[in-house]
Amino acid sequence: MVARVATLAYVGLEARPVDVQVQLAPGLVSFVVVGLPDKAVKESRDRVTAAFAALGLAMPAKRITVNLAPADLEKAGSHYDLPIALGLLAAMGVVDAESLAHYVAVGELSLDGRITASPGVLLAALHAAGGGLGLICPGSQGPEAAWAAGGTGMEVIAAPDLHALVAHLKGTSLIPPPDPARLEARPFTGPDLGDVKGQEVPKRALEIAAAGGHNLLMCGPPGAGKSMMAAALPGILPELTSAEALEVAMIASLAGSLEGGRIARTRPFRSPHHSASMPALVGGGRQARPGEVSLAHLGVLFLDELPEFQRGTLDALRQPLERGAVEVARAALHVTYPARVQLIAAMNPCRCGHLADAALACARAPRCAADYQSKISGPLLDRIDMFVDIEAVKASDLALPSPAERSADVAARVAAARRLQEARYRGTQARTNAEAEGRLLETADMLEEPARQLLTRAAETMRLSARAWTRTLRVARTIADLAGAPVTGRIHVAEALAFRRQALAS
Repeated sequence: MVARVATLAYVGLEARPVDVQVQLAPGLVSFVVVGLPDKAVKESRDRVTAAFAALGLAMPAKRITVNLAPADLEKAGSHYDLPIALGLLAAMGVVDAESLAHYVAVGELSLDGRITASPGVLLAALHAAGGGLGLICPGSQGPEAAWAAGGTGMEVIAAPDLHALVAHLKGTSLIPPPDPARLEARPFTGPDLGDVKGQEVPKRALEIAAAGGHNLLMCGPPGAGKSMMAAALPGILPELTSAEALEVAMIASLAGSLEGGRIARTRPFRSPHHSASMPALVGGGRQARPGEVSLAHLGVLFLDELPEFQRGTLDALRQPLERGAVEVARAALHVTYPARVQLIAAMNPCRCGHLADAALACARAPRCAADYQSKISGPLLDRIDMFVDIEAVKASDLALPSPAERSADVAARVAAARRLQEARYRGTQARTNAEAEGRLLETADMLEEPARQLLTRAAETMRLSARAWTRTLRVARTIADLAGAPVTGRIHVAEALAFRRQALAS
């Protein structure tokens, strides 16, 4: 007899159907898994055997063959445990094989028979709902599966352990359907811009960057507040919409970082260490998993100590920053992950960090600054919209009371500017000014003639590339949105130009 259970293989954010076929045949007692399984899948036989023992079931004294079809699709991950166990139970006659034909099963088994969380349940739920099937998944991930099912009427069996699942399938003790997860508006716990004393120009730059989704590079000495202001950015960004939250949650689910199956409206904030490898930052590895740039999709990717990253790793960000997606290519695998991120970077002007202070600067200044800053390539800098120099905080600033304006006040202005952009770009692929391209951007800008003349002269004097011209237009349009201006004026272009390439001093 051959029993079958449907499950999935994950190729990027695509879930491909896999048919788990279990055959019991007379002959030498064995338990083999075939069909291009990786190490985790091969180890499933040991976890399934232990889970059966915890259930009080003895493995049949026969040759057990588990085939994962199609055979030419590589299978990876521990989520094959549950479908293999269900297929074996059906082959043994413990559960009805016909009833399993209406479900997709994913989940990892512990040695005591518990069904533990596994990555990709959100993708599995979307696939099952699209195919008119039910889903069998770990109990802890039932809420995210039920949320993904929406109003499709898909049945979700969120089983805590194998014993409860068998009882449910046999009808002796039913598992209640899980309550759908709710979109959580988690309170922001990071620093408040009101706690940043002084630094009015950098705070203005941060507001503009938040309003238009622009990339920003802050350069200044140690202790000037660069990291603190970057960490305060999520507190002034608008919440994710339901559709955006689904995009972010799908990536987090695949990476196994969806905490407790909770779906949040908070924009992701990722801050990898400068020792991060290229696969960790842009995605890759044997199974082409998403990297930090994809985990920060629709949120913020903060790179502190920018020149300390490996140059090749930083240059790998050039394509994702331009296209809003990252392609990970391997010999047998080619996947594309979304990567619409807002890059916020911080750096010291030189290795010692005190280039502007002759009393503290090292003996190699200013040569050390040129060497240090040369670690960042020109093409990467060209993809950054705004540059701001940050000076050391003076003692007189620290002695002043905290500013009256808090993050909530800035967030209100950012939200108003984002609403203008949402209305402007409705029906297009752009969501913010930072994503507007070509003719769409020119239509949105409606440049006044004095503003166009100023930008033309500045482009010639500052030797702006075509990309820098476009990015300056985007920033100017965001400044106009913050001011509620219907057209981009000379004053808006002038402020946008003030944030071009200031941060890197020669």
